[in-house]
Amino acid sequence: MKKALLITAATVLSLLGVTPAHAEVVPGCSSARQIGTTGYAKWPTGQTMASVKQYAGCGQNFGYVWVWADWAAAHPGFHAFAAVRTEDGVAHGKVQGRLDQREIWSKGTGTTGVCTRGMGWIAVGEDGWQGLSSKRC
Repeated sequence: MKKALLITAATVLSLLGVTPAHAEVVPGCSSARQIGTTGYAKWPTGQTMASVKQYAGCGQNFGYVWVWADWAAAHPGFHAFAAVRTEDGVAHGKVQGRLDQREIWSKGTGTTGVCTRGMGWIAVGEDGWQGLSSKRC
């Protein structure tokens, strides 16, 4: 009798170089949930650099940036920033990630009573590209 080869979905994905999605959890506020839709920062060629989201919980809003692995691998030496942007264009709770850091959370902001967006900024040298999540009021 031949033995059957058991391959899990995770094994197949890892062999293909695909990593499973990670769960985003706001540091210090595990009850926070994404509000609005995800925005994207795009490289001039149209390649997606990063996903940008906004979360709400614990009486605060949080910006979130996730730099995509394929873009990061091809463009070392970037800095990513996360913030919550109000309608007047002010970036609240801005946090700058370390060099080549791919996941950044803003500080919690007291902006739940106004219209906001999650804001991400990816800087390469002197240039930078912004992404915004949808507006939530």
